[in-house]
Amino acid sequence: MRVAGPLRIVVLIFTAGLTWIMGSILLGTHGSGFSRLQQLFSSPENAVTTEPRARKYKCGLPQPCPEQHLAFRVVSGAANVIGPKICLEDKMLMSSVKDNVGRGLNIALVNGVNGELLEARSFDMWAGDVNDLLKFIRPLHEGTLVFVASYDDPATKMNDETRKIFSELGSTNAKELAFRDSWVFVGAKGVQDKSPFEQGALRLPAPSFSFLLAAPQHVKNSKSTNKYEGWPEALELEGCIPQRTMGTQ
Repeated sequence: MRVAGPLRIVVLIFTAGLTWIMGSILLGTHGSGFSRLQQLFSSPENAVTTEPRARKYKCGLPQPCPEQHLAFRVVSGAANVIGPKICLEDKMLMSSVKDNVGRGLNIALVNGVNGELLEARSFDMWAGDVNDLLKFIRPLHEGTLVFVASYDDPATKMNDETRKIFSELGSTNAKELAFRDSWVFVGAKGVQDKSPFEQGALRLPAPSFSFLLAAPQHVKNSKSTNKYEGWPEALELEGCIPQRTMGTQ
């Protein structure tokens, strides 16, 4: 009986409060009780705020590419632990997840007109046969895009012909590439002149076929500057490539 008294008072107070809220809703006096509750729980002061996330575009680029351009990102391997990545138009062409990367040079060939992947392979430049690489890059067609990402060692098996072909594709670093250097590069079959890469430009026969937002990168393997023991830091290269027009030579 001692408990029944206080409990009865609580029930009466709750009923009276509920009756007042319902009356306010029906009569519309002093504003809607329901609206007040809505305002209470939806007001900015009571909302959980979070920092807005920076918008990412295709392949994680910080800004969108112009129309009729291909968005890309190339990431070299980190030491001999984390494999490289090659992304084009938000499609991962090569990565450890796809299980199509390996020690040495990882190369994706892409149709410069429609951006379709032609072939993707890795070439072991430490214990492999350089002739396999030469057979892959010798017969390229005009306008073929060449995406390259190093992993572990990209250069031990390189010979003069290999370096010459990469130079003709637009590389300024292929001649100097050495044991365990980090290297990311995007070139094309048919490059005429080499503009300074720090300006991110490559020229092909008209119409222009320039690279935007990107510059090929190369970091030497050096004990004094290596980020990882025995290996330099990983590199990233990103940008926008104008699609080649059908019928251009």
